Amino acid sequence: MSRVKRSRRGFLALVPAFSVASCFASQTSGKGKIFAAALKSYADATTEIPVTRITDPAVSSLLPAAYARPLARRGNFLLYASDITGRFEAFRMDLKSGQSRQLTEAAALDPHALALDADERGFFYFDGNQLIFENISHLRTRVVYEIPDGFIPGRGLGVAEDGQYAAIVEKKDERHRLRLIHIATGQATLLADCGDPIRDPVPRPGRASILYHRGEAVWLANFDGSQNYRLRTAEGETGPALWSPEGRTVLYLNYPADTHKLHNIREFTPDTNEDQAISDTSQFVAFDRNGDASVFVGASGSKASPYVLLLVRAVHRELTLAEHRSTDASIVSPVFAPNSQRIFFGSDQHGKAAIYTMSVARFVAETGGDR
Repeated sequence: MSRVKRSRRGFLALVPAFSVASCFASQTSGKGKIFAAALKSYADATTEIPVTRITDPAVSSLLPAAYARPLARRGNFLLYASDITGRFEAFRMDLKSGQSRQLTEAAALDPHALALDADERGFFYFDGNQLIFENISHLRTRVVYEIPDGFIPGRGLGVAEDGQYAAIVEKKDERHRLRLIHIATGQATLLADCGDPIRDPVPRPGRASILYHRGEAVWLANFDGSQNYRLRTAEGETGPALWSPEGRTVLYLNYPADTHKLHNIREFTPDTNEDQAISDTSQFVAFDRNGDASVFVGASGSKASPYVLLLVRAVHRELTLAEHRSTDASIVSPVFAPNSQRIFFGSDQHGKAAIYTMSVARFVAETGGDR
Protein backbone atom coordinates (compact mmCIF):
# COMPACT_ATOMS: atom_id res chain seq x y z
CA MET A 1 0.00 0.00 0.00
CA SER A 2 0.96 3.65 -0.03
CA ARG A 3 3.20 5.00 2.65
CA VAL A 4 1.60 5.27 6.06
CA LYS A 5 1.42 8.60 7.77
CA ARG A 6 -0.60 9.27 10.89
CA SER A 7 -1.97 12.77 11.11
CA ARG A 8 -2.09 14.81 14.30
CA ARG A 9 -4.34 17.39 12.76
CA GLY A 10 -7.27 17.46 10.40
CA PHE A 11 -8.90 14.32 11.81
CA LEU A 12 -12.66 14.37 11.68
CA ALA A 13 -13.32 13.50 15.31
CA LEU A 14 -16.57 11.62 15.84
CA VAL A 15 -18.08 11.04 19.25
CA PRO A 16 -18.96 7.53 20.50
CA ALA A 17 -22.13 5.78 19.32
CA PHE A 18 -25.52 7.01 20.43
CA SER A 19 -28.91 5.36 20.27
CA VAL A 20 -30.14 5.40 16.68
CA ALA A 21 -33.44 6.90 17.82
CA SER A 22 -31.61 10.00 19.00
CA CYS A 23 -31.32 11.25 15.42
CA PHE A 24 -34.74 12.84 15.57
CA ALA A 25 -34.95 16.54 16.19
CA SER A 26 -34.15 17.89 19.61
CA GLN A 27 -36.55 20.71 18.68
CA THR A 28 -39.39 21.09 16.22
CA SER A 29 -38.06 20.96 12.68
CA GLY A 30 -37.41 24.18 10.78
CA LYS A 31 -34.55 26.21 9.35
CA GLY A 32 -31.78 26.58 11.91
CA LYS A 33 -33.00 23.75 14.16
CA ILE A 34 -30.48 21.33 15.64
CA PHE A 35 -30.84 17.56 15.30
CA ALA A 36 -29.08 15.31 17.80
CA ALA A 37 -26.23 13.01 16.78
CA ALA A 38 -27.11 9.55 15.49
CA LEU A 39 -23.70 7.89 15.46
CA LYS A 40 -23.34 4.12 15.52
CA SER A 41 -19.89 2.51 15.44
CA TYR A 42 -19.20 -1.11 14.51
CA ALA A 43 -16.49 -3.36 13.11
CA ASP A 44 -17.00 -4.27 9.47
CA ALA A 45 -18.02 -7.92 9.09
CA THR A 46 -15.44 -8.62 6.38
CA THR A 47 -12.39 -6.57 7.38
CA GLU A 48 -13.07 -5.76 11.06
CA ILE A 49 -12.01 -2.17 10.31
CA PRO A 50 -14.04 0.32 12.40
CA VAL A 51 -16.91 2.02 10.58
CA THR A 52 -19.22 4.74 11.92
CA ARG A 53 -22.74 5.23 10.60
CA ILE A 54 -23.41 8.95 11.05
CA THR A 55 -27.10 9.18 10.04
CA ASP A 56 -30.13 7.13 11.04
CA PRO A 57 -31.22 4.49 8.47
CA ALA A 58 -34.83 5.02 9.57
CA VAL A 59 -34.74 8.11 7.32
CA SER A 60 -33.02 8.74 3.98
CA SER A 61 -29.77 10.74 3.92
CA LEU A 62 -27.75 11.35 0.76
CA LEU A 63 -24.19 12.51 0.06
CA PRO A 64 -23.69 15.10 -2.68
CA ALA A 65 -21.42 14.12 -5.56
CA ALA A 66 -17.68 14.28 -4.89
CA TYR A 67 -17.25 17.14 -7.40
CA ALA A 68 -19.78 19.22 -5.39
CA ARG A 69 -17.34 19.38 -2.45
CA PRO A 70 -19.65 18.08 0.31
CA LEU A 71 -16.85 18.17 2.93
CA ALA A 72 -15.45 21.47 4.09
CA ARG A 73 -11.69 22.04 4.04
CA ARG A 74 -12.19 24.26 7.07
CA GLY A 75 -14.82 24.03 9.77
CA ASN A 76 -14.94 20.22 9.87
CA PHE A 77 -18.48 19.84 8.54
CA LEU A 78 -20.46 17.84 6.00
CA LEU A 79 -23.18 19.17 3.69
CA TYR A 80 -25.87 16.58 2.94
CA ALA A 81 -29.58 16.06 2.24
CA SER A 82 -32.05 14.20 4.48
CA ASP A 83 -35.80 13.68 4.72
CA ILE A 84 -35.72 13.52 8.52
CA THR A 85 -38.34 16.33 8.61
CA GLY A 86 -40.69 14.44 6.29
CA ARG A 87 -39.29 15.94 3.07
CA PHE A 88 -35.78 16.47 1.80
CA GLU A 89 -33.88 19.44 3.21
CA ALA A 90 -30.20 20.42 3.33
CA PHE A 91 -28.22 19.92 6.55
CA ARG A 92 -24.81 20.85 7.93
CA MET A 93 -23.32 18.14 10.15
CA ASP A 94 -20.68 19.14 12.69
CA LEU A 95 -18.23 16.25 12.44
CA LYS A 96 -16.90 16.79 15.95
CA SER A 97 -20.27 16.46 17.71
CA GLY A 98 -22.32 14.63 15.08
CA GLN A 99 -25.10 17.19 15.43
CA SER A 100 -26.86 18.46 12.32
CA ARG A 101 -28.32 21.88 11.65
CA GLN A 102 -31.22 22.23 9.24
CA LEU A 103 -30.29 24.77 6.57
CA THR A 104 -33.37 24.95 4.35
CA GLU A 105 -37.14 25.00 4.36
CA ALA A 106 -37.63 24.29 0.69
CA ALA A 107 -40.85 23.52 -1.12
CA ALA A 108 -39.17 21.02 -3.46
CA LEU A 109 -35.46 20.61 -2.73
CA ASP A 110 -33.51 18.41 -5.14
CA PRO A 111 -31.47 16.14 -2.82
CA HIS A 112 -29.05 15.29 -5.64
CA ALA A 113 -28.07 18.92 -6.35
CA LEU A 114 -26.24 20.44 -3.40
CA ALA A 115 -22.90 22.17 -3.91
CA LEU A 116 -20.65 23.95 -1.43
CA ASP A 117 -19.36 27.36 -2.48
CA ALA A 118 -15.62 27.76 -2.93
CA ASP A 119 -15.22 29.83 0.26
CA GLU A 120 -17.42 27.36 2.21
CA ARG A 121 -19.51 30.18 3.65
CA GLY A 122 -22.53 29.18 1.64
CA PHE A 123 -23.96 26.58 -0.70
CA PHE A 124 -26.17 26.23 -3.76
CA TYR A 125 -29.29 24.14 -4.24
CA PHE A 126 -32.39 23.80 -6.38
CA ASP A 127 -35.81 24.46 -4.89
CA GLY A 128 -38.11 23.53 -7.74
CA ASN A 129 -36.91 25.56 -10.74
CA GLN A 130 -34.99 28.11 -8.68
CA LEU A 131 -31.23 27.95 -8.20
CA ILE A 132 -30.64 29.39 -4.73
CA PHE A 133 -27.56 30.48 -2.83
CA GLU A 134 -27.70 30.36 0.97
CA ASN A 135 -25.29 31.70 3.57
CA ILE A 136 -24.62 28.88 6.04
CA SER A 137 -24.11 31.12 9.08
CA HIS A 138 -27.02 33.52 8.63
CA LEU A 139 -29.29 31.21 6.56
CA ARG A 140 -30.15 34.10 4.28
CA THR A 141 -31.02 33.09 0.73
CA ARG A 142 -30.82 34.64 -2.71
CA VAL A 143 -32.38 33.38 -5.92
CA VAL A 144 -29.51 33.21 -8.41
CA TYR A 145 -31.41 31.94 -11.46
CA GLU A 146 -34.81 30.54 -12.40
CA ILE A 147 -35.18 27.83 -15.03
CA PRO A 148 -37.64 28.89 -17.77
CA ASP A 149 -41.17 27.51 -17.88
CA GLY A 150 -41.44 24.13 -19.56
CA PHE A 151 -38.01 22.99 -18.35
CA ILE A 152 -36.97 21.35 -15.07
CA PRO A 153 -33.55 20.85 -13.45
CA GLY A 154 -31.47 17.99 -14.78
CA ARG A 155 -28.92 15.95 -12.87
CA GLY A 156 -26.00 17.70 -11.27
CA LEU A 157 -24.82 21.10 -10.11
CA GLY A 158 -21.22 22.28 -10.39
CA VAL A 159 -19.65 25.45 -8.95
CA ALA A 160 -16.39 26.91 -10.25
CA GLU A 161 -13.38 27.22 -7.93
CA ASP A 162 -13.52 31.01 -8.02
CA GLY A 163 -17.18 31.00 -6.96
CA GLN A 164 -18.21 33.17 -9.92
CA TYR A 165 -20.04 30.58 -12.03
CA ALA A 166 -22.36 27.61 -11.63
CA ALA A 167 -23.02 24.94 -14.25
CA ILE A 168 -26.51 23.46 -14.42
CA VAL A 169 -28.59 21.15 -16.62
CA GLU A 170 -32.11 21.95 -17.84
CA LYS A 171 -34.35 19.34 -19.44
CA LYS A 172 -37.67 19.13 -21.24
CA ASP A 173 -38.79 15.68 -22.37
CA GLU A 174 -35.80 14.36 -24.39
CA ARG A 175 -34.19 17.76 -24.75
CA HIS A 176 -31.26 18.69 -22.50
CA ARG A 177 -29.43 22.01 -22.14
CA LEU A 178 -26.17 22.84 -20.38
CA ARG A 179 -26.10 26.38 -19.02
CA LEU A 180 -23.42 28.47 -17.36
CA ILE A 181 -24.83 30.83 -14.73
CA HIS A 182 -22.98 33.97 -13.65
CA ILE A 183 -23.67 33.89 -9.91
CA ALA A 184 -23.51 37.64 -9.26
CA THR A 185 -25.88 38.64 -12.07
CA GLY A 186 -27.87 35.49 -12.84
CA GLN A 187 -26.97 35.81 -16.51
CA ALA A 188 -27.25 32.45 -18.29
CA THR A 189 -25.09 31.30 -21.21
CA LEU A 190 -26.21 28.33 -23.30
CA LEU A 191 -23.29 25.92 -23.81
CA ALA A 192 -25.06 22.85 -25.20
CA ASP A 193 -28.56 21.93 -26.44
CA CYS A 194 -29.20 18.38 -27.62
CA GLY A 195 -31.38 15.28 -27.54
CA ASP A 196 -28.83 13.22 -25.62
CA PRO A 197 -29.04 13.11 -21.80
CA ILE A 198 -26.70 15.64 -20.16
CA ARG A 199 -25.58 15.27 -16.54
CA ASP A 200 -22.90 15.99 -13.96
CA PRO A 201 -21.28 19.28 -15.09
CA VAL A 202 -17.86 19.73 -13.46
CA PRO A 203 -16.04 23.07 -13.83
CA ARG A 204 -12.32 22.70 -14.58
CA PRO A 205 -9.89 23.90 -11.91
CA GLY A 206 -7.90 26.90 -13.14
CA ARG A 207 -9.54 26.95 -16.58
CA ALA A 208 -12.76 28.44 -18.02
CA SER A 209 -14.34 25.19 -19.17
CA ILE A 210 -16.76 22.51 -18.02
CA LEU A 211 -16.54 18.73 -18.22
CA TYR A 212 -19.93 17.05 -18.59
CA HIS A 213 -21.55 13.75 -19.52
CA ARG A 214 -23.49 13.62 -22.76
CA GLY A 215 -24.95 10.24 -23.58
CA GLU A 216 -22.29 7.59 -22.90
CA ALA A 217 -19.36 9.98 -23.40
CA VAL A 218 -17.81 13.04 -21.75
CA TRP A 219 -17.57 16.44 -23.43
CA LEU A 220 -15.68 19.63 -22.72
CA ALA A 221 -17.23 23.08 -23.24
CA ASN A 222 -15.55 26.47 -22.88
CA PHE A 223 -17.30 29.14 -20.82
CA ASP A 224 -17.45 31.45 -23.86
CA GLY A 225 -18.95 28.75 -26.08
CA SER A 226 -15.99 28.83 -28.47
CA GLN A 227 -15.41 25.09 -28.16
CA ASN A 228 -17.66 22.18 -27.24
CA TYR A 229 -16.38 18.76 -28.18
CA ARG A 230 -16.40 15.09 -27.26
CA LEU A 231 -13.26 13.81 -25.55
CA ARG A 232 -11.54 10.90 -27.29
CA THR A 233 -11.74 8.56 -24.34
CA ALA A 234 -11.36 4.78 -24.49
CA GLU A 235 -13.87 2.60 -26.32
CA GLY A 236 -16.91 1.73 -24.23
CA GLU A 237 -19.09 3.75 -21.89
CA THR A 238 -17.57 6.52 -19.82
CA GLY A 239 -18.66 6.37 -16.18
CA PRO A 240 -18.07 8.96 -13.44
CA ALA A 241 -15.36 11.49 -14.29
CA LEU A 242 -13.34 13.92 -12.15
CA TRP A 243 -10.62 16.48 -12.74
CA SER A 244 -7.15 15.84 -11.40
CA PRO A 245 -6.20 18.24 -8.56
CA GLU A 246 -4.59 20.82 -10.86
CA GLY A 247 -7.18 20.38 -13.64
CA ARG A 248 -4.68 19.11 -16.20
CA THR A 249 -6.28 15.70 -16.78
CA VAL A 250 -9.62 13.93 -16.53
CA LEU A 251 -9.77 10.83 -14.33
CA TYR A 252 -12.64 8.57 -15.32
CA LEU A 253 -14.16 5.12 -15.10
CA ASN A 254 -14.30 3.15 -18.33
CA TYR A 255 -16.91 0.42 -18.80
CA PRO A 256 -15.66 -1.77 -21.70
CA ALA A 257 -18.16 -2.90 -24.32
CA ASP A 258 -17.03 -6.47 -23.58
CA THR A 259 -18.85 -7.20 -20.31
CA HIS A 260 -16.27 -9.86 -19.44
CA LYS A 261 -13.64 -7.14 -19.01
CA LEU A 262 -13.16 -5.18 -15.80
CA HIS A 263 -14.18 -1.60 -15.21
CA ASN A 264 -11.01 0.45 -15.18
CA ILE A 265 -9.75 3.88 -14.17
CA ARG A 266 -8.17 5.88 -16.99
CA GLU A 267 -6.69 9.34 -17.46
CA PHE A 268 -7.30 11.66 -20.40
CA THR A 269 -5.31 14.84 -21.15
CA PRO A 270 -7.50 17.30 -23.11
CA ASP A 271 -4.57 19.48 -24.20
CA THR A 272 -2.87 16.60 -26.04
CA ASN A 273 -5.73 14.11 -26.58
CA GLU A 274 -3.68 11.44 -24.82
CA ASP A 275 -5.54 8.66 -23.01
CA GLN A 276 -3.89 6.06 -20.78
CA ALA A 277 -4.96 3.29 -18.43
CA ILE A 278 -4.31 3.66 -14.71
CA SER A 279 -5.66 0.38 -13.33
CA ASP A 280 -8.36 -2.26 -13.59
CA THR A 281 -10.79 -2.27 -10.69
CA SER A 282 -13.13 -4.60 -8.86
CA GLN A 283 -16.00 -3.34 -11.01
CA PHE A 284 -16.07 0.21 -9.62
CA VAL A 285 -19.26 2.11 -10.43
CA ALA A 286 -18.29 5.22 -8.44
CA PHE A 287 -14.96 6.61 -7.24
CA ASP A 288 -13.07 9.59 -5.87
CA ARG A 289 -9.41 10.55 -5.75
CA ASN A 290 -7.42 11.67 -2.73
CA GLY A 291 -5.78 15.10 -2.53
CA ASP A 292 -2.88 14.26 -4.88
CA ALA A 293 -4.62 11.57 -6.99
CA SER A 294 -2.22 8.88 -5.75
CA VAL A 295 -5.02 6.80 -4.20
CA PHE A 296 -8.62 6.20 -5.25
CA VAL A 297 -11.62 5.08 -3.22
CA GLY A 298 -14.23 3.13 -5.15
CA ALA A 299 -17.57 1.39 -4.75
CA SER A 300 -17.88 -1.99 -6.41
CA GLY A 301 -21.09 -2.70 -8.29
CA SER A 302 -20.50 -6.45 -8.03
CA LYS A 303 -23.35 -8.30 -6.31
CA ALA A 304 -20.87 -10.94 -5.13
CA SER A 305 -18.40 -8.39 -3.70
CA PRO A 306 -20.31 -5.25 -2.63
CA TYR A 307 -17.32 -3.49 -1.11
CA VAL A 308 -15.77 -0.06 -0.66
CA LEU A 309 -12.11 -0.32 -1.64
CA LEU A 310 -8.91 1.69 -1.85
CA LEU A 311 -6.82 1.48 -5.03
CA VAL A 312 -3.19 2.61 -4.90
CA ARG A 313 -2.16 4.08 -8.22
CA ALA A 314 1.57 3.32 -8.08
CA VAL A 315 1.20 -0.42 -7.53
CA HIS A 316 -2.28 -1.07 -9.02
CA ARG A 317 -3.35 -2.82 -5.84
CA GLU A 318 -6.69 -2.73 -4.05
CA LEU A 319 -7.49 -2.97 -0.36
CA THR A 320 -10.99 -3.86 0.81
CA LEU A 321 -12.17 -1.40 3.47
CA ALA A 322 -15.74 -2.41 4.21
CA GLU A 323 -18.94 -3.90 2.89
CA HIS A 324 -21.45 -1.42 1.53
CA ARG A 325 -24.08 -4.02 0.58
CA SER A 326 -26.26 -1.31 -0.88
CA THR A 327 -29.18 -2.42 -3.04
CA ASP A 328 -28.40 0.59 -5.22
CA ALA A 329 -24.65 0.99 -5.76
CA SER A 330 -25.17 4.46 -7.24
CA ILE A 331 -25.91 5.92 -3.78
CA VAL A 332 -22.59 4.67 -2.33
CA SER A 333 -20.80 7.64 -3.94
CA PRO A 334 -17.57 7.41 -1.86
CA VAL A 335 -15.65 10.61 -1.21
CA PHE A 336 -12.36 11.49 0.49
CA ALA A 337 -12.13 14.10 3.21
CA PRO A 338 -10.04 17.06 1.96
CA ASN A 339 -6.95 15.89 3.90
CA SER A 340 -7.34 12.30 2.58
CA GLN A 341 -7.44 10.83 6.09
CA ARG A 342 -11.07 9.72 6.08
CA ILE A 343 -13.68 8.52 3.59
CA PHE A 344 -17.45 8.88 3.53
CA PHE A 345 -19.94 6.73 1.63
CA GLY A 346 -23.64 5.94 1.42
CA SER A 347 -25.57 2.69 1.73
CA ASP A 348 -29.04 1.35 2.46
CA GLN A 349 -27.67 -1.85 4.01
CA HIS A 350 -29.33 -1.13 7.38
CA GLY A 351 -32.61 0.27 6.10
CA LYS A 352 -32.96 3.49 4.13
CA ALA A 353 -30.04 5.36 2.60
CA ALA A 354 -27.58 6.42 5.33
CA ILE A 355 -24.10 7.96 5.43
CA TYR A 356 -21.04 6.14 6.80
CA THR A 357 -17.44 7.13 7.51
CA MET A 358 -14.17 5.45 8.36
CA SER A 359 -10.56 6.45 8.91
CA VAL A 360 -8.01 5.53 6.24
CA ALA A 361 -5.07 7.23 7.96
CA ARG A 362 -3.31 3.85 8.32
CA PHE A 363 -3.20 3.44 4.55
CA VAL A 364 -3.16 6.89 2.95
CA ALA A 365 -0.72 9.75 3.53
CA GLU A 366 -2.17 13.06 4.59
CA THR A 367 -2.52 15.66 1.86
CA GLY A 368 -3.18 19.38 1.92
CA GLY A 369 -6.71 20.53 2.64
CA ASP A 370 -7.34 21.67 -0.95
CA ARG A 371 -8.70 19.09 -3.37
